[in-house]
Amino acid sequence: MPRKPGMTDDKIIKLYKSGMPFKELQSIIGLSDRAIRNVMYKHGIEMNREQSSGQPRKHKVNEDFFKVWTHEMAWVLGLFVTDGCVNKQLHSISFAQKDETILQMIANFMGADYVIYSKRSSATIPSLFINSKKIKKDLNNLGISANKSMIVSFPKVPNEYLPAFLRGAIDGDGWVDIEGYRMNITTGSKSFVYSVASIFESWNLNFSITHIKSQANNLIYRIWVKGKNDLLQLANILYSNEIGYYINHKRINMIQHSNCQLRRLENLLNTENFTLSKMCNWIMVDGKLIKNSTIYNP
Repeated sequence: MPRKPGMTDDKIIKLYKSGMPFKELQSIIGLSDRAIRNVMYKHGIEMNREQSSGQPRKHKVNEDFFKVWTHEMAWVLGLFVTDGCVNKQLHSISFAQKDETILQMIANFMGADYVIYSKRSSATIPSLFINSKKIKKDLNNLGISANKSMIVSFPKVPNEYLPAFLRGAIDGDGWVDIEGYRMNITTGSKSFVYSVASIFESWNLNFSITHIKSQANNLIYRIWVKGKNDLLQLANILYSNEIGYYINHKRINMIQHSNCQLRRLENLLNTENFTLSKMCNWIMVDGKLIKNSTIYNP
């Protein structure tokens, strides 16, 4: 059973120390549990009895994170509903994001050990894994379980936290046009998309819903908001509270037609130690945000 390309001893040790059970380590590393132990013995790494027996080792994480509503919790929940995964066999959840800073924010908000890796050696999308039976149970109580993508319902989010939740949903599986005229959220759940539609209607936004069939013949839904004025109106709601010290490309794409919003971001970047996404096609020049057309923005 050969190890997967790129799996050095140092990476194997780091994954082992994250507390991941051997069953999951085997699929990621490509080695048997005996071969993984041999790597630990070779470098004098102390073995954990519970982990060796196949049970997840308890590691640092705030296991009460999803019990108390905050703007940060609502944002993480929105991200998870649209772009997270509940492991069916293990007491584990995971987030996958092209923008690794978002994973760092999640780990920070959840008080979790920051261990990032890709499940497949050929994968380019970093993933954050968190092992916790309590967190998995709390998510289930919120209506989020394994194989959720086609059936998940909109959680009972207090009105105060709806903007943060939907901001997370957009950061998870949303898309914003680089010119700031269109955005959408993608989901396989009909129930979820029509709940979002109800919220958008209450916010007086013009929206539409489309659907396509996936390769597996499942319906995939997209809810759209179009027009710069509606996107600005949506942005004013979503970004009424700051969450973390980071400005991603979706936010700046959405607000780019508002000089007031651009000045607000410049102030955050210049005086509040905020950082700007490297995926963004905007750059700071002499304290001002300037659009850089040479940078590709997905």
